[in-house]
Amino acid sequence: MTGADPMTATRADAPRPAAALPTDAQSILELAARSMFDLFDSASDGMLLVDREARVVWINDHYRRYLPALGIEREEDFVGHPVSAVVQNTQMHKVLETGQPILMDLLTNRAGTFVVSRIPLRDDAGAVIGALGIVLFGQAHANLQPLIAKFSLLQRDLDEARQELAAQRSQPGAGMRQSKYTFASFVGTSAAAVEVKRQSRRAAQSSSPVLLLGETGTGKELLAHAIHASSGRSGGPFVGVNIAAVPETLLEAEFFGVAPGAYTGADRRGRDGKFKLADGGTLFLDEIGDMPAGLQAKLLRALQEGEIEPLGSNRLVPFDARVIAATSRDLAALVREGRFREDLYYRLNVLPIRVPPLRERRSDIPALVEVLGEGIAQRNGMLQPEVLPDALALLAGQEWRGNIRELRNVLEQATLGCEGSTVDAAQLAQILQDSGLGQVAPALPQGEDAFDGASELLRPLPEQIAQLERRAIAAALQASGGNKQAAARQLGISRATLYERLENPDR
Repeated sequence: MTGADPMTATRADAPRPAAALPTDAQSILELAARSMFDLFDSASDGMLLVDREARVVWINDHYRRYLPALGIEREEDFVGHPVSAVVQNTQMHKVLETGQPILMDLLTNRAGTFVVSRIPLRDDAGAVIGALGIVLFGQAHANLQPLIAKFSLLQRDLDEARQELAAQRSQPGAGMRQSKYTFASFVGTSAAAVEVKRQSRRAAQSSSPVLLLGETGTGKELLAHAIHASSGRSGGPFVGVNIAAVPETLLEAEFFGVAPGAYTGADRRGRDGKFKLADGGTLFLDEIGDMPAGLQAKLLRALQEGEIEPLGSNRLVPFDARVIAATSRDLAALVREGRFREDLYYRLNVLPIRVPPLRERRSDIPALVEVLGEGIAQRNGMLQPEVLPDALALLAGQEWRGNIRELRNVLEQATLGCEGSTVDAAQLAQILQDSGLGQVAPALPQGEDAFDGASELLRPLPEQIAQLERRAIAAALQASGGNKQAAARQLGISRATLYERLENPDR
């Protein structure tokens, strides 16, 4: 029906004249229907007709332009076929089933994203005999770009979330303890951040113990999760225990478990310890420097022999768990002082990784502010305020003794106390002053993060941040061979955010 007159269908869709209408009124209605069809035919970006069986029976010249993008070489491979077989994500069959028009919708398929309208066609008896699809605006329409771009970003986020959820459900042992973070969660492109991620990725390929050293709040636990997630044990459990948070009298039971009826009041079924729970996966020992001396010998034996003895039991239980330890204390100094066993120290210090404090990677602060601020806003069900350049400069000048944890706290106070859509330096200065942790004046970046001369400091801060983002994105894309999903993971941002930066590099 490629050469058929489409008006044979569209006239049926025109309002049916009442029996008493004079001939001239009927003629006007028919002329109006024809005029409207001609208008859409010439002014729209494409039209197609389907019959009551949802087969394509006609397309106009504008629509023919989309055939190559839809993977169709010849028109006869399109016309005469079911519309769902040749147009991805079509909703024409719903219009045929319900008889209701879809006057405005966004359609995304291989050819792009379009604003479309779908109208049912009826015969004189009112029965649906087909449907008319109209591409109102194509992907390149300038006025629709903001809407289409926003829709595309949301769709990408949804697709990515669905893929991650499907991957999690397909993993063996999906109901067990799993790691919460990947290397993409460690935000930063500074030399210090890139180096710590490089070392951590290498450690993930080994089964030897890892020792994460760094100040509080630098992201040691996050890296432990990431190392597990990238290791050959990622399908196994990730079990963590904060030694500083468990009373000394309960630590042995927490680590090694309790045999049935080991003591009065003990569970008759016994209880597995963290070592056993981590069997086949990773055991994360946080704040290992706070471990009591009496337990250090038992921990050393467990690591050397690969077996534990539950409290109140004479039976040795084998386990297979990779150990990652972390501490904010100077373990070497504790060894010299006799407060930490030297042999245990060397057993744990096989793959040491120093996690840098925030003051050594100040150039990562803008990216951290964005990611942390987005998470804070989402958790509290509010819009994320914009942190102004003067506020970013103030944040970059702080010492951050609490590192990222302290930065998150300051941002959360600013977000929850913000009455407008922006956060400026004055607001942050007040928060820092009230906490007693702020500096009088911002400190200039030092070391590797220092700027190349005073002239760099005199440029507008948004310009410097935008330039830094462009360099980081270009480096990540080059390192990933153009793979945008891999580049987004390296940068610690979502793929949707990366697409947004690529589309608006000077935002």
